[in-house]
Amino acid sequence: MKRIYARVVLGALRPGRPAALPDRELTRRVEVDRDHLVEYDGVCGFRLRDELPPTYPHVLAFPLAMELMAAADFPFSPLGLVHIGNRIEQRRPLRADERLDLRVWAADLGPHDRGTQFVLHGEAAVAGEVVWRDASTYLHKERKSGSPPRDGDEPPAASAIWTVAGDTGRRYARVSGDANPIHVHPLAAKAFGQPTTIAHGMWTKARCLAALEGELPAAYTADVRFKLPLRIPGRAAFSYRDGEFTVHDARSGKPHLSGRVS
Repeated sequence: MKRIYARVVLGALRPGRPAALPDRELTRRVEVDRDHLVEYDGVCGFRLRDELPPTYPHVLAFPLAMELMAAADFPFSPLGLVHIGNRIEQRRPLRADERLDLRVWAADLGPHDRGTQFVLHGEAAVAGEVVWRDASTYLHKERKSGSPPRDGDEPPAASAIWTVAGDTGRRYARVSGDANPIHVHPLAAKAFGQPTTIAHGMWTKARCLAALEGELPAAYTADVRFKLPLRIPGRAAFSYRDGEFTVHDARSGKPHLSGRVS
């Protein structure tokens, strides 16, 4: 990841990027490192067990995603991209003793009211059977946004209040490989237009699914939209009802995430 991030920084200055997404995919076979899994579970709030959290293969596939976006034939630099949505389909529970064949590719380039968006797709297969799918939507901002997103006039009643520690971004960066400066240091976050560090969107989604452990079926889809940044340290309100879940600022009610399990 250090090598890839060095390429990202150098590539940010590269002129004349192509207009289209590359027509290729990257693959990797992985075996789960149980020590790493334990650390991930602890950062995100999952219980320690041999069954993989539904968001964990996303972390395993992240180096492939970064490798793809750091290449010279990718139309956007990863620096400055905004993660606006993620959809995970778990077809069955994944076990820590299974070898995963990962595949990552980019597609679905199209317009967005604030610029251009695309989707990074990922798959995990075991013995040739696709058991997990992932689709992360990213925005390349080219225009200023309009009014802040709201989930209606009043947020739903909180099911739980989370206190999010100030080192959450650094801890998640260590286990995920996503060391975007806006998540790890306040001064770096200010340089990118944030008043302080913000939590990773995928940490927030993982924390939501960890709160629902024991209530989710063996096979399901969890689809989320990331809204306003969750500044850390901070307090967030988690709400869940009838398959829908949200995360709001505990004081102001401003939305951070909305999602649905089906």
